[in-house]
Amino acid sequence: MRVVIQRVTEASVSIDGKVKSSIGNGLLVLVGIEDADTRDDAAWLAKKIAQLRIFDDENGVMNRSVQEINGEILVVSQFTLFATTRKGNRPSYIRASKGEYAIPLYETFCRMVSEEIARPVQTGVFGANMQVTLQNDGPVTIWIDTKNKE
Repeated sequence: MRVVIQRVTEASVSIDGKVKSSIGNGLLVLVGIEDADTRDDAAWLAKKIAQLRIFDDENGVMNRSVQEINGEILVVSQFTLFATTRKGNRPSYIRASKGEYAIPLYETFCRMVSEEIARPVQTGVFGANMQVTLQNDGPVTIWIDTKNKE
């Protein structure tokens, strides 16, 4: 699994001009899934995101997690995180999982994140054409791939 995490003051996802989900202070998590990904990857990643200390403490040091600030999380599927651009100018998405594999793992991942932070997470709609709006705070943007745990 591969994620791009953005610390935000607000974020939303719209489909066909209608807001599907929105959050205030917290994390926007864009997630890509490949066939090699497992429930173990999802569990490791959910815990890592919940405990990632990227919010400022009273001294202005990034030392607090989304849990500690009572922040919100918006999780949006994004198959383009597995784009391969080695040949030519048109990205290939061959590594990205198809819906029949990715949707159940995406839903499991969202549940695991929710359990880790002890509150519901907001989501997009897997496979939909979504418009994501965000106010990046910092800016803070972090990329994590479960295949690079060590």
